[in-house]
Amino acid sequence: MAQATLPLSETAAKPPRRYAGLAVPILIFGVFAMVPVLAQFGTESFLLSLVGRVMIFAIAALALDLLVGYGALVSFGHAAFIGIGAYAVGILSKHGVEEAMISLPVALAASALFAWLTGIVCLRTRGVYFIMITLAFGQMAFFTASSLAPYGGDDGLTIASRNTLFGVPLLENDRFFYYLIFTCMLGTYLLCRAIVNSRFGRVFRGAMENETRMATLGFEVYRFRLAAYVIAGAIGGMSGFLLANATEFVSPAYMSWQRSGELLIMVILGGIGTLNGAIVGTAAFLLLEEWLSGLTEHWKMIFGPFLVLMVLFLRGGLSGLADRIFGSRSRD
Repeated sequence: MAQATLPLSETAAKPPRRYAGLAVPILIFGVFAMVPVLAQFGTESFLLSLVGRVMIFAIAALALDLLVGYGALVSFGHAAFIGIGAYAVGILSKHGVEEAMISLPVALAASALFAWLTGIVCLRTRGVYFIMITLAFGQMAFFTASSLAPYGGDDGLTIASRNTLFGVPLLENDRFFYYLIFTCMLGTYLLCRAIVNSRFGRVFRGAMENETRMATLGFEVYRFRLAAYVIAGAIGGMSGFLLANATEFVSPAYMSWQRSGELLIMVILGGIGTLNGAIVGTAAFLLLEEWLSGLTEHWKMIFGPFLVLMVLFLRGGLSGLADRIFGSRSRD
């Protein structure tokens, strides 16, 4: 039988799918890359600090979205990884170790180890039980940090200066540090995207859809989930490393359950299961928080109901809204 073919005009009118999905991330990262250039015309130090903070939490949100959006693992203790990475920097600095090439690997290793040890237990559970046990481990880390009297306890730990890079205080330069954060966020995004599109990612996503079928095909779902959990923990540790250097301060509040809840809201606001949405949701959350807090001291009374309305009526988050807007335009 002869195969039906589309006219040349129709096939040419369809854009290649492979490149269509690159427009949004290119736009997002292009905007972040241009911030230092635009900041020259305003309060440069404030803008670099604010947007740098957005990117730091976007890194943690990307890791959380990897778990929630592609593995249905709703963790309520993800902030613990940030706190562990931050404390690795603070404790090493207190003992005179200020080299980033030492602090960063230690932060990654400590967070990954905590993720592995807790993941062995957490991943034996499902649903609300998984949420509660991750919350329990997160609070365990929080109270442990609060009890570290030699390192500030509840008051936190002040870091004398940012880490050096190969012995040179390059991180003291706000622009250099900004682009270091930008590079880390870009690398995290590309890593998460590669994981999702890899054979590992297909098994991980398949387990979310039908765990029994994946097990029947011969895949040990538990090991795949544990590996993803450890990767997300290590990425959270990198976020903590950057946060400690940005603020030059470490506090148990970094790993509180409220911070974990905020990270979940960022992911939901941007759109669960869309890596682009994790970045956009983080930016929307933190920038809106910054704007409202400048208007009134009771800004949380405005911010809370607004977030509730966004979650209830903005299906698919900001990414879903963008898809509906641009999708309808492309059809037109």
